[in-house]
Amino acid sequence: MAWWATFIGGTLGFVFGGPLGAMVGAALGGNLDRGLKMGDQASLGNQERVQAAFFTTTFSVMGHVAKADGHVSAQEISSAKNIMTQMQLSAPQRKAAVKFFDQGKADDFPLIDVLRQFKKECHGRRNLIQMFIEIQIATALADGKIDPAEKRVLYTIGDVLGFAKSQIDHLFNIANGASPSANDTLTLTQAYKILGISKGSSEAEVKKAYRRLMSQHHPDKLVAKGLPDEMIKLATEKTQEIRKAYDLVKKSL
Repeated sequence: MAWWATFIGGTLGFVFGGPLGAMVGAALGGNLDRGLKMGDQASLGNQERVQAAFFTTTFSVMGHVAKADGHVSAQEISSAKNIMTQMQLSAPQRKAAVKFFDQGKADDFPLIDVLRQFKKECHGRRNLIQMFIEIQIATALADGKIDPAEKRVLYTIGDVLGFAKSQIDHLFNIANGASPSANDTLTLTQAYKILGISKGSSEAEVKKAYRRLMSQHHPDKLVAKGLPDEMIKLATEKTQEIRKAYDLVKKSL
């Protein structure tokens, strides 16, 4: 929560310039006037700065992804609200998240510029950026399908952030595997998708995939890299999905 207090206070040398700074200024208004004027003097790498960049970019790009197919579905809005609920945002934080989401829906939203600044603010921390992409994929999948326009946007997001199309497809497979079946029971096929391996993989390959995914999604590691504390529940749920998939696959070997 410390990052939020600094965020809304417009503390000297903290708030960004560039497209993220413009979005923050539009969302939070006068409180940030002084910070926005001085933001370019700040040095990169501040933990609070990374957390604020993640928060701002997550919800604005979420709005852009939701609007990619021409309209925002009730399920996509519900998905965004669910993430806000999981994060246990305060009323002011939730209000800001909604404003960022709405900015992302605008026709003139500068997606490429926003992503480039986000990557710079995150110093290319791959696990943190992957968590961001996974949230965007979950938004696109909220209505149970991926529209071609949404997929194109997600490929663009991956390209700007350093993820090849094949890597985005892999994250799609993991996200699809995590989708509940009709009886809400994880199937063995879904478990293999979540782990990103094929049936017939050896026990050593299964264990290697599990350890890699757990390392990538470990909540404490992600928070240390700049994931806002409020998003720790999302990372925790992801590790629970991975562990559940691993246990199911291991029993089948």
